Amino acid sequence: MKDNQRLQSLDALRGFDMFWIMSGEHIIHALAKATKWGPVEWMSAQLNHTEWNGFTFYDMIFPLFLFIAGVTMPLSLQKKMEVAGVKYTYLLPGEEKRKLYMVMLKRALILVVLGFIVNGLLKFNGLENTRFPSVLGRIGLAWFFAGLISLNFSVKGQIYWLLGILLGYWALMMWVPVPGYGAGVLTMDGSLESYIDRVLVPGRLHDKVHDPEGVLSTLPAIGTALLGTLVGTFIQRGVQTPLRKGVMILGFGAVLVLLGYVWDFGFPINKRLWTSSFVLYAGGFSVMFLSAFYLIIDVWGFRKWAFPFVIIGTNSILIYMAAEGMVDFKYTAGFVFNGVIQYAPLLWQPVFAAVSVTFVQLCLLYVCYKNKLFLKI
Repeated sequence: MKDNQRLQSLDALRGFDMFWIMSGEHIIHALAKATKWGPVEWMSAQLNHTEWNGFTFYDMIFPLFLFIAGVTMPLSLQKKMEVAGVKYTYLLPGEEKRKLYMVMLKRALILVVLGFIVNGLLKFNGLENTRFPSVLGRIGLAWFFAGLISLNFSVKGQIYWLLGILLGYWALMMWVPVPGYGAGVLTMDGSLESYIDRVLVPGRLHDKVHDPEGVLSTLPAIGTALLGTLVGTFIQRGVQTPLRKGVMILGFGAVLVLLGYVWDFGFPINKRLWTSSFVLYAGGFSVMFLSAFYLIIDVWGFRKWAFPFVIIGTNSILIYMAAEGMVDFKYTAGFVFNGVIQYAPLLWQPVFAAVSVTFVQLCLLYVCYKNKLFLKI
């Protein structure tokens, strides 16, 4: 595999990540109820967010997607760098950077607007009933600012930025007092992040007093994307063999997990606050997942098994928006398969119903893939 070739592992990992959101979780939940089998029940529990502090596999879905977005940044600029004759993105000519700024800003704004739409903006329920922070909005903003950093600073500079963001967010959350609560209160209503959202964010917050995609916690999310740009740069320009790169990335991920675990004792791992320890912990697992997919698919060449994930990953924004309520896949799957499913044992009918939804989604994505119909932003 040549370093400047498209990494199929990135598409597959993005698709693996999105699979659980679009319908995979429902299959596991239904299967756990049908089988009562311990390992499946454990998987079902992992496919729920933690209520506050702590970490489950489902808490990693969002940061993994953002991390992947960061990884693609230096890889997608490979051709521009070759034409300009530079090794790193921050060495691109000023005119080229200005063009990229506008492209990046446009992409970020589109994602923010799409996030509004997914949250129901077009239902016109009134400002007080409209939620403006969103998953897509956070991806757009965090990716945009991480991109600005990667386009203007060396690898060492990006590391300093990452450390500054993580330590700065920790200092803000622990030292800045919140009226009525004081400093260092990391509860849903008492944290600085929640207070800023109540003051600055219009409309409705996700949890009335708090929003998991709020203003201040977007800052450490930039750190998650920056982790991706650093790993992407290493894959792109590292002099090591692909096999050695994969192993080194795996080790780097393990170190991040350990650092996040240690920091948890003083600054709890918390997805809703996107704490600095969460950035390291979730980022470490994201790096290790990338390493596994990279080694299996791009280094060792085992690709066929990942095809369903690839067709999901190449149209991830499309299937996310569709699965979030813009398309009723459950109705379509029921219309086609309920006649057969009704003959299955009653306990297993929800399992087959969930699988049928995934089948319909994959059929749509396959048609799009074969006809090169991609929602690219």
